[in-house]
Amino acid sequence: MMKRSAVLVVALFILTGCSPPGEPPGADDHDHSLQAEESHLSAVPDEHDHPRELTVTADRQREWGVQVDEARLEAVVHEILLPGVLRLNDNRTAYVSSFVEGKISAVYSDLGQPVRKGEHLLVVNSPEFAQAQADFLEARVRMILSEAEYKRAKKLLAEKALEEKEYLRREAEYRKFSTEFGALGSRLHSFGITHLQIDALIQECESLEHMEYKCELADPLLPVLSPLSGRIIFRDAVVGEHIGPEKTLLKVADLSHLWADLDAYEKDIPFIREDSRVTVHTPLYPEKEFEGRILNIHDILDEKLRTIKIRLEVNNEAGLLKPHMYVQGKILSHSDGEKKWMVPDEAVQNLDDGKILFVQEEPDVFFIRHVTVGPRIGKNRVILSGLSAADRVVVKGAFTLKSEMSKGTIGGAHVH
Repeated sequence: MMKRSAVLVVALFILTGCSPPGEPPGADDHDHSLQAEESHLSAVPDEHDHPRELTVTADRQREWGVQVDEARLEAVVHEILLPGVLRLNDNRTAYVSSFVEGKISAVYSDLGQPVRKGEHLLVVNSPEFAQAQADFLEARVRMILSEAEYKRAKKLLAEKALEEKEYLRREAEYRKFSTEFGALGSRLHSFGITHLQIDALIQECESLEHMEYKCELADPLLPVLSPLSGRIIFRDAVVGEHIGPEKTLLKVADLSHLWADLDAYEKDIPFIREDSRVTVHTPLYPEKEFEGRILNIHDILDEKLRTIKIRLEVNNEAGLLKPHMYVQGKILSHSDGEKKWMVPDEAVQNLDDGKILFVQEEPDVFFIRHVTVGPRIGKNRVILSGLSAADRVVVKGAFTLKSEMSKGTIGGAHVH
């Protein structure tokens, strides 16, 4: 009978929540409050023994890098991944050759060397170039003499001291020599000689004539200039070599902007437009993305591969990308009128077999929200269900919250 009475007493203590004999009342509650105070974080579990409500102090939020932002509806974009290959930008590449036949007398540039537009790359010793200068200067003399005769004839005609027929002959002769002078000047331009260089040649000739010397300034040395700024990526020029206009001596390329040729499948064509946002990625730099823009969407489909070429211009100012590299282009195309909830991908966390977000209800209070996710789009994730307007979502620091849950500091949650 006494044993039965003892059992009833113990059961009564358990049912009433009182402490058993010998144990101070509230000892267990005191231990739990100390743990919560030490971690500055508490949790209220839901019916599945998962934390439903999390309390995180402002200091601990700053320490863990927790940032919150409102959920927003954004236009859904289609993410299309396309294989491709980098190549030189044809609009920023130049083949350098001599404009005349001759021998190379000097080379000032080599492979890999940066050059500026207008910089001397090499010099060609060319009798043809010297003859072109001599012809130009002789034509100038003929034009000057015929101009003087024409002006004199015009004055005599006004005084009726010259027949009109003679006046017209002198006028025609002047126009003929003027045209010849202009044509020979254009020939010098075709050799790469600028207007300033031609003006300097004329001034030097006039200076010699003023001192009553003959104008013999024909210089056989023709400088070959760089047509653009870039790097020397090809060289086939040796001093003393006899060359002609048909031979490519150097190749200059501006590598700051390359082209990428991507292959798009037939099914992707409706989602690709010239104003679509596009980035380029390579396994060599997995954490980097290179901005690009679509230059051209080819009009003809490859009948065997069922693909179409997409040409991009890719920003390579850092110089990390090289022509002929294999790359992957990521094209983001907006769907007209379609909007979905969008959050940063790092905001979405795994809980058991589902996906969750941490939603802020009060400055120090966060709730776990189970959501249905859609595809990743860039660094964002589509949320198909589970969010509503004005929800404030943890966009940074969500992984830390989940990690603390897994340590058991905020409850008995089991987190994957």
